[in-house]
Amino acid sequence: MTTDPTVRATDPARMLGAQRAAFRRDGAPSLAARRADLSKLRAAVIASRARIEQAVDADFGHRSRHETSMMELASLIGGIDYLHKNLRRMMRPEKRRVALHFRMGAARVEYQPLGVVGVMSPWNYPVVLALLPLATALATGNRVMLKPSEFTPATNALLEEILTGLFTPEQISVVNGDAAVGAAFSALPFDHLVFTGSTAVGRKVMQAASAHLVPVTLELGGKSPVIIEKGHPLDHASAGIVFGKLMSAGQTCIAPDYALVHGDDLQAFLRSYDSAVKQAYPEGPAGRDYTWVFNDRHLSRLKGLLDDARTKGATILDIGHEGNSAPPRAMRPTVVLGVTDDMDIAHEEIFGPVLPVFTYTTTAEAIAFVDARPRPLALYYFGHDKAAQRQVLDGTTSGNVTINGTIMHVAQDDLPFGGVGASGIGAYHGIEGFRRLSHAKGIFVQGRWNATALLRAPFGKMAERIIAVFLR
Repeated sequence: MTTDPTVRATDPARMLGAQRAAFRRDGAPSLAARRADLSKLRAAVIASRARIEQAVDADFGHRSRHETSMMELASLIGGIDYLHKNLRRMMRPEKRRVALHFRMGAARVEYQPLGVVGVMSPWNYPVVLALLPLATALATGNRVMLKPSEFTPATNALLEEILTGLFTPEQISVVNGDAAVGAAFSALPFDHLVFTGSTAVGRKVMQAASAHLVPVTLELGGKSPVIIEKGHPLDHASAGIVFGKLMSAGQTCIAPDYALVHGDDLQAFLRSYDSAVKQAYPEGPAGRDYTWVFNDRHLSRLKGLLDDARTKGATILDIGHEGNSAPPRAMRPTVVLGVTDDMDIAHEEIFGPVLPVFTYTTTAEAIAFVDARPRPLALYYFGHDKAAQRQVLDGTTSGNVTINGTIMHVAQDDLPFGGVGASGIGAYHGIEGFRRLSHAKGIFVQGRWNATALLRAPFGKMAERIIAVFLR
């Protein structure tokens, strides 16, 4: 393959043109070529582990390297391995049913690459949310243009270094820049656009993509609830919530946003949650395992939510150890009680270590509370009653669900991952990700004889009889 070095210029439209020309020239890559691309990406990520951890830490100010390794690198490697292992099966044409009157013919679906896929990734998980969609696009035989968040410059520089060392610019290109560059990027006539970020920005991305009828996959967010069944062991529920809520200081799109606790269990839950936070973070927010709020702007937004709630009558409880000399952006976990509908925290996705807690009296009441709000990206239920589990699953609509835990549905490589309604459009991971970034081409091979030959003009009594059979 020839490489034009000038396509690394800063003009994204020119990059897109070069990739599209290369796609037309070279066609769909083979199974072996796709697997080779996945393997070299995997090897490069593992070889760069320490540098990636350092880059993400620099962009956050402080982020636990264990969180980066677990939630970013392990998730990414698991996803790449899944694609590599299952790619032959995914690429295999699927035989489809042929109706009796079309017999002697055969129908199948073949999955072919779309062409050039645009990927827009966020700051909160700047590695896995950039490279897993990219790996999925490689597995489907597409070429990729990646626009990472401008707020993670150290990570972006390292990712660009890794990718440009592995792939030609006609296969993978990285576009860096601010919000204006991102807006222009989302308006390019890609064959598909994958965006991960806030619902507000997702609306703008979808609007920009619609000018060229570009199909989109939007991985957004929302207020993901956790419901705790009455009488469920609270130490178990609290440990699971602490894991999901305080991982990366709550800056996770599928973090539990609020908890619904039975009124009889409220005080016991508060004590249990406080104990679980102290156990997970014995040094408090100053500890090395506790991630900072990403930047001053985000910290100010979180404090604004708390101030608004406090002014309107909510009770704010500090949780866990206070810690000694914690930096300003090492925000202490809090619980908010008495949240009412006129408070901003009742409607905005929190994206931080703040947990509003509501009470309910019946499971139906908890379901109605969730259902009255925009559909969330995730839902969590703690309880062993199978009938109650079924009641919650049937009564709510969300992205994915974890029962008796949090977060871990995203680590199941064979499950689709995506939102619904305001929390997203489309899904990737699993076979759904492969199909999302492929074109399902239906093919019918007509046999030498089939009944439709009797339905051609000029029409006579035989056509009348056959039509009568079809429409009986």
